[in-house]
Amino acid sequence: MPFVYPRPARALLSSVVLSAALSISPPAAAEEPGVAADEEVLELEPIVVTASRVPIAAREVGSAVTVIDRAELESRQIRVVSDALRSVPGVAVGRTGSAGGVTQLRLRGSEANQTLVLIDGIEVNDPASGSEFDFSRLLAADIERIEVLRGPQSALYGSDAIGGVVNIVTRKGEGPLRVTAAAEGGSRGTAAGNLSAGAGGESYDWFASVAGLTTDGFSSAAEWRGNPEADGYRNGTAFAKFGWSPLENLRLDLVGRLTDFNAESDGFVGGAGAVDADEASDGRQLFGRAQATLDLAEGRWRQVFGVSRSRQDYDYLSGDVVGSSYVGDKTKLDWQNTLTAETAAILPATHRLTLALEHEEDAARIASSWSSFDRSIGQTGLVGEYGLGLVDDLFLSASLRHDINDLFGDVTTWRATAAYTVEATGTKLRASYGTGVKNPTLFELYGYTDTYRGNPDLRPERATGFDIGFDQPLFDDRLLVEATVFDQRITDLIQGTGATSVNLAGTSPIQGIELGLTLAPIDDLTIRAAYTFLDGEDAAGAELIRRPAHTASLDVGYQFKDGRGSLNLGVVYNGAAKDWAYDAVYNRTEVELDPYWLVNLAGSWKLNDNAEIYARIDNLFDERYEEVFTYGGSGRTAIAGLKVSF
Repeated sequence: MPFVYPRPARALLSSVVLSAALSISPPAAAEEPGVAADEEVLELEPIVVTASRVPIAAREVGSAVTVIDRAELESRQIRVVSDALRSVPGVAVGRTGSAGGVTQLRLRGSEANQTLVLIDGIEVNDPASGSEFDFSRLLAADIERIEVLRGPQSALYGSDAIGGVVNIVTRKGEGPLRVTAAAEGGSRGTAAGNLSAGAGGESYDWFASVAGLTTDGFSSAAEWRGNPEADGYRNGTAFAKFGWSPLENLRLDLVGRLTDFNAESDGFVGGAGAVDADEASDGRQLFGRAQATLDLAEGRWRQVFGVSRSRQDYDYLSGDVVGSSYVGDKTKLDWQNTLTAETAAILPATHRLTLALEHEEDAARIASSWSSFDRSIGQTGLVGEYGLGLVDDLFLSASLRHDINDLFGDVTTWRATAAYTVEATGTKLRASYGTGVKNPTLFELYGYTDTYRGNPDLRPERATGFDIGFDQPLFDDRLLVEATVFDQRITDLIQGTGATSVNLAGTSPIQGIELGLTLAPIDDLTIRAAYTFLDGEDAAGAELIRRPAHTASLDVGYQFKDGRGSLNLGVVYNGAAKDWAYDAVYNRTEVELDPYWLVNLAGSWKLNDNAEIYARIDNLFDERYEEVFTYGGSGRTAIAGLKVSF
């Protein structure tokens, strides 16, 4: 369900989306030339990249997609990407404690390692850490756009995409050189800042930034359970992106991202759960991608060649002693061709054919006093998608993928989508159906901790899923109502038993409803609301853990004094959910996590064209909550800061 702003904001959003699509993952067509001041400015159509691996108009997308842009991130004063994702329909976020705690994201009831995460086209799921991506390390300072594509997407993206795809696109340089700096501080010893610079011309663009966050934090183990010791967090991130067009039809892109962090944490004891302890993790993440884009046949034939690399190193410490070290490596080569054409002789139609070939190697190296592990798995994927547009109202797509894996049998997955716009009412009807596969992780297969035994006989998880929905604009596009019904079935679901993992015999059903509302009653006020109902069980009929049946969010943004001032109110509701508790020998029992409300308040004031002051209060009412059993969430935090640009 593509997130579409009401008309007053749509032109601005469209220009942001088009510029984002020009960056890596993957580039869009060239921007339209500028227009003179006395010419009519056309309202450009929103673009979605993730739904078909190439940029397409939002009205062509038959899958459920939510888009968050930089304007929303800045209005809400988001500092960690996972906090923005809490307001997305179908998303459940779980964090072990306060800032820096391991942060998992689950889409439509799928597991955290069943969602593929991309940053500028780089797959960042960590092979050494259960094939998940830990969102606690990802700062939002340089993020331009986030797309959340829901439902089985293995036909486009292979394993890890049973629940969907989170695609994150970073900023790119535009126009004359611009430098921006921001610094903030507040309660619990919290301080953060960033410095960025960028520029762009007809044949080049570049953008670079550094950002940092430090906080004394709260106890990872819930304070109200008798754990008073605070656990701090430090994060430093450097990022750079370069683009150059040596020829009119050739573009070269290079992007790199380095994060260095230290997260204090607590121990886990069977029978007690999380307890105060002198433990921590030191880590480094390095992500990079090089890409060449060649346009032929007047832009109707586009070829993209790319190589990506991600490396994630973690040292786990008890006191000052490193107890174990994890290194996860992922290297990927890809080549994608897209052909577009129009026919008019028989029936007005547009055609799009995308063919892709990719190969990736996943490796994990573990060193500890109880384990020494070094293994890699390779996989080659062949992808094809055909998109058909009829009479500018009906859009169909069909995708097919065949994966060849070093360890598991070959597998073929597919997906079909349809989108139709009723011209008279503006109603968009959409539907999608897809299949998915998730290969067992290296940890599940072989195990490399002192309390877990791997199971090399595990089978890949299989999934089928569909969704049906509509988007209805009303009142001259000032109100947008969105609704989606989804159903997903996972066969051979892999589930931990405490000491190992097994495939559950049978099918695990997950179904639910996603609702969204966007309202702009006046030009300076925007109200967004979302609600998700989720009913998910494993094959034995037990409720899936850490997936609340009810989640909701409300975001109210208001600008005043001709845009000099802004206020934002954010509310997140998580309903009751199930989790597991473990006894002294790691046998598990089911427990319930209480529902909770989080209220955040933010405001800013522009001193002039180059300077802005801002402040916010997170968890305004100091709500006590747990997203993982015995791990406490962050309490009330107040922050104030200054931002300057020149």
